Amino acid sequence: MTPQSLAARPPARSIESVLESRWARLLIPSLADLFFLAILVWLFMSSGGAGWSGLLADADVGWHIRTGEYILDHHAVPRHDLYSFSKPDAPWYAWEWLTDVIDGGLHRWAGLKGVVLAAAVLIAIFSTTLVCRMAWRGVHLFIAMVVSLLGVGASSMHFLARPHIYTLVLLSLSVWMIEADRRKPSRRIWWLVPLTVVWTNLHGGFLGLIAVLGLTAVGTAVETFLDAPAESRLKFDALVGAVRSALRYGSLTLACAAASLVNPYGWNLHIHVGQYLRSDWIRSVIQEFQSPSFRGENMLQFEALMLVGLIAAGGLLRRRRVVEALWIVFWIHMALGSVRHAPVFVTVAAPAVAAEVALWWTTATQGARKSSLFGILNQMSTDSLPGFRRVSAIPLAVILSLALIGPSLRWPTDFPEELFPTRMVHQHEDLLFGKRVLTTDQWGDYFIYLHPEQKVYVDGRSDFYGAETGNEYIRLINGHWDWYRTLEKYQFSAVLVQVEAPIAQLLKQRSDWHIADDNGKQILLVRGRAQ
Repeated sequence: MTPQSLAARPPARSIESVLESRWARLLIPSLADLFFLAILVWLFMSSGGAGWSGLLADADVGWHIRTGEYILDHHAVPRHDLYSFSKPDAPWYAWEWLTDVIDGGLHRWAGLKGVVLAAAVLIAIFSTTLVCRMAWRGVHLFIAMVVSLLGVGASSMHFLARPHIYTLVLLSLSVWMIEADRRKPSRRIWWLVPLTVVWTNLHGGFLGLIAVLGLTAVGTAVETFLDAPAESRLKFDALVGAVRSALRYGSLTLACAAASLVNPYGWNLHIHVGQYLRSDWIRSVIQEFQSPSFRGENMLQFEALMLVGLIAAGGLLRRRRVVEALWIVFWIHMALGSVRHAPVFVTVAAPAVAAEVALWWTTATQGARKSSLFGILNQMSTDSLPGFRRVSAIPLAVILSLALIGPSLRWPTDFPEELFPTRMVHQHEDLLFGKRVLTTDQWGDYFIYLHPEQKVYVDGRSDFYGAETGNEYIRLINGHWDWYRTLEKYQFSAVLVQVEAPIAQLLKQRSDWHIADDNGKQILLVRGRAQ
């Protein structure tokens, strides 16, 4: 090829010029798209699709599905219990009713496939918002990737098809809106008020937004006070200025709190949730309400983020960035008291932590030559960050494709056999359904899913059963001194528990009970002598 022919060729178009076309932006995947798809593959579609069933490790989704179907059929939110014989027709707050309706509709459309696919998409959206918020802040790409993946790993303890995944998505988007408003105030921040109305009926995590807004109001006032000249801080004008700066977010806090009253139960919902969260019994018996145990991989990832976050909070306070420091310290405190708040800490604070780490990186590498390793990494980050600031139609096309794909991805048709007595239940339906069965709370959820008309002793609604029935159930399963009296009180005709449960060992010794099935993990005992 001659120099003249080379000169005649038009210059190559840059990616920026290519993306000026609307169709190009719609059809060319961005780095944010690829991250979203990578999360789907990594968490759910790898290893033959085993991750789909992992979303069903908590059977609470069973009664959520059936409650949603009840609402769809009756066009009313239940106010009294539908499922138990231990507290028949007792007042019940189905306070996640909107999630129930979504799950019930998805289940009628596509069975458990629809439920787990929707959950996986929400988890991937949550994960993608983390890294996109960091890119929006201009955080170094490699730091953003490390912190976001640590955050995803730490949050994976709650990657289940349960209502709280709506909180992860909505809280991440809400905090992003607050961050943008603090940078450049806009009326868009008031969209948080109608968002709170929807959120309140999806999950009780709306309280997290109100807490973040309250901390933002306090932190903004402190920042304004500290920014005033030292000699005028104790003057009246400085104090008035601090109060005025807090009014925007203080008013927004009150508006969102008022919006949360728009639910089927009104202010009674807030009283119920408050009693639930303050219950000593809940904190002592429900694992996710207890302090974290730093043993599993996800908790070690949380520990790493927590330690870096505490250091980052100190740096933020030195620079008078009080709001973000409050976010970090408050949610670390909450997470150390209850492990269920660890994903909330990640959602609220991870981008601020990443931004602080990126500042350390910039300080350490500011003198690096462009041709050095650090210089090359910095240039790669600068060139790549715009790819996290747009999305295309590719993720939507993939989601629609997954919705249409049949059994080749091994969509779950039942709950995981490793965790639930699926085979034993299906083999002995005549001994179980329509009878009074003693089983665990999680397996009670599974019974409700299989046969919503089946009344159970207890299920996963710990806020409904409370300490009285809850302690009675624990004593019975563990064979405490009054176990037989409780067994007779409810006239149980079958007991389905794990083989090592004390109640199983006690019943084995009685002549009026016999073993109907025992697979080495679960055991079914039935009242009466063996035929």
